[in-house]
Amino acid sequence: MRLPLSRPSAAARRLFQPLFLSIATRLLLSVLLVLGAALSHAQTPTPQQEVEKQLDSARKDMEALRKNLPEQSDDAELLRRRAAALDIQSKADAIADKLTPILASVQARLTELGPATANVKEAHDVATQRADLEKSRTNLDAQIKLARLLSVEGGQTAEQVSTIRRAQFQARLGERRPSILGTPFWSEFRNDLPRDLDRFGSLRDELGAALGGTPGWVWFSLAVGIAIVVGLWAAISRVLLRVTAARVPAGRLRRSFHALTLVLLATLGPGLISQLIFIGLDWEGQLPDDTQALVAGLAGIVCLGGYVSGLGMALLSPSRPSWRLPEIPDAIAQKLRWFPLALGPLIVLVWLLERLPVLLNASLNTTIALNSLVAFLLLFFVAAGLVHMERARREALRDPESGRSPPRPLWLVIAVGVVWIVLATALLGVLVGYVAFGNFAAKQIVWALIVLNSAYLLNVLVDDFFTTVLGVSKRDAETYERAHEPRLRDQAAVLLSGMARIFIVLMACVTVLGQFAEGPMELLQRADQLRNGLSLGEVQLRPAALIQAALVLAAGLLGTRILKRWLINRYLPTTTLDPGMQTSATTLFGYIGVVVVVALALSALGIGLERVAWVASALSVGIGFGLQAVVQNFVSGLILLAERPVKVGDWVSLGGIEGDIRRINVRATEIQMGDRSTVIVPNSEFITKTVRNVTHANPLGLVQIKLPLPLAADAAKAREVILAAFTEHADILETPAPNVFLDGIDNGNLMFNAQGYVGSPRQSYGTRSALLFEILRRLTEAGIGLGKPPTMLVSAPALLPGAAAQPAHPEGPDAPAGPARAEAPGD
Repeated sequence: MRLPLSRPSAAARRLFQPLFLSIATRLLLSVLLVLGAALSHAQTPTPQQEVEKQLDSARKDMEALRKNLPEQSDDAELLRRRAAALDIQSKADAIADKLTPILASVQARLTELGPATANVKEAHDVATQRADLEKSRTNLDAQIKLARLLSVEGGQTAEQVSTIRRAQFQARLGERRPSILGTPFWSEFRNDLPRDLDRFGSLRDELGAALGGTPGWVWFSLAVGIAIVVGLWAAISRVLLRVTAARVPAGRLRRSFHALTLVLLATLGPGLISQLIFIGLDWEGQLPDDTQALVAGLAGIVCLGGYVSGLGMALLSPSRPSWRLPEIPDAIAQKLRWFPLALGPLIVLVWLLERLPVLLNASLNTTIALNSLVAFLLLFFVAAGLVHMERARREALRDPESGRSPPRPLWLVIAVGVVWIVLATALLGVLVGYVAFGNFAAKQIVWALIVLNSAYLLNVLVDDFFTTVLGVSKRDAETYERAHEPRLRDQAAVLLSGMARIFIVLMACVTVLGQFAEGPMELLQRADQLRNGLSLGEVQLRPAALIQAALVLAAGLLGTRILKRWLINRYLPTTTLDPGMQTSATTLFGYIGVVVVVALALSALGIGLERVAWVASALSVGIGFGLQAVVQNFVSGLILLAERPVKVGDWVSLGGIEGDIRRINVRATEIQMGDRSTVIVPNSEFITKTVRNVTHANPLGLVQIKLPLPLAADAAKAREVILAAFTEHADILETPAPNVFLDGIDNGNLMFNAQGYVGSPRQSYGTRSALLFEILRRLTEAGIGLGKPPTMLVSAPALLPGAAAQPAHPEGPDAPAGPARAEAPGD
């Protein structure tokens, strides 16, 4: 029976309709989101596709860079292509480095799957996974090869650009123009000068319009800013001088740091002022692009001029001779104080004279005239400086009150001679028409002077910094010497200072060579080629691996040293080991630690222990012949430290050498003699020869005294006196008890033998001496004297008849000696 279905009422529809709409809307939004995500995922390129696009783009760019490259003559275009080639090279190297571990991972997964078995059907998922991995490996391998090919092409392109630039530079230096001494040059110059002056007038009008276009309040604000900069510069100079004198540690660091602050202030002050002026000129942005670039470059070159002036004044220090870093006599410093103050503005003027012809598109004759003027200014300036320096030196030599000036070192004499030769050559080149060569030589002299002085200041600053901060102060030097500890801080300071100074010298060489069309970028690019390392057989020595190995070696040796100190000062004193055994254990630990650290450093360098074993086996023949004695002593030293027949502190006797062992080294043992001298004995001597160890196994010291007493002496009383002296002495042990023996009668004397024991053989000699003094005193008080030694009397023979008698005591030194008379025993 079917029940009739009735339609929902209006109220029900009003109740459920919003609910149905909400659910349908949510379902529709979910479907759209899923579809959008799927579409976006399908459109998003995979990492491999992205790499493929980057490599294709780099390949197209490389082809464009190499196109018509030999025909290019514009230096700016060559620089752009070279920078683009280096950029492609770096990107290609980054892609290859990124994909190499991915390829290794894919290859490892394929190795785990193993090769497909013939005539055996694999599971579908395994076959699919193997096919995907094979495809990925093929793609990755192709991309890595393409990236490395692009890297090689980028390096070759950059090298080709550098070669072209060097060739053009050499051709430009060798180019000869009409001499400025000839009439044709000046006639052409007069014809071209009006047009060039008109163009210069246009530039002047542009600057005037920019100057007038800036509101007055802007110039007033900038003038206030310039005044503030000047005031701050003066105030900061005074404050830094006080801070340097009060806060910086005394010594050379105080002077070098003060010189650095002077250079920085001299650089920043004019630079800020010129930047404010540039802001005023280009306030409304009305300057053309070329003029704006000229004014902006001028603001930057003013910083260089200030730097040069500050550097020269800091090194000369004419007003504060005690703060002067180089050893320059006061007379020369005073005579040359004008030199750096004029050199800075001259550099700005030279830069402006070289940039104006390019900006104005001046004629060739005007450009040659300005370049000749630049060369003359620089040559005259350098020559004037050399002349003033020589005059000041000669005046100091003639003036008896100023003291004799120290002689010039040989390198300075050679350098001054070379500068004079270059000056004469450059002047001659400009006069005969080689203006480019003369201009270059003059600029190169000034540039080398700036770079070398900067390198000197940085070298002194770096050395003073590491020596002062890391080195041991004079106050602590005596403590280190008393402790006989090597100055690790001094060693670290010297090493770090040396590495930093080498880096500064290399950068100075790179900067000086920057004018020879072999600028810093070219030289750095050559140095960057060493990033892949140097191959020595199967060993690849990379800079990163070398640095890592050096760090591991330094950290390992430092850790070994710290652990050795901990063993000596903290752990071993808590054990029952004697001091000699503690020293031996510490030495063995040091040897083992050094071996382990060297092995770890070699591993960090990429040299496995198996290769070290191979090298050791290859050298075994040489060691067996040439280093046999060294190896024998080394092994003997290890035996001495392990078996310990002798140890540090023992009193030994070996082949006529007797003394205390102070140290057992790898090759030899140090023995300190009784006169405080040290004898170095090879370790093999202790293994192959008979050694007497007086203090081995904690022996007692024997004190033995033998005394002859007369036959008439009371033997019992004498024994009592001697025994009492032994018994009452504080160093004589009660067990074994001392005793006095009567050895017998010898030559009419009673021979007493007294024996006692002390705690160590080292006490025997001193105790025996003290007891002998005491026994003699007591025997004297007891009225017992010592026995007399036996004597022999020889009588003269009877005279023959008729013989003349000789005087018993002949007179004078030349008298003949008569027969002697001696007493027979018992006479």
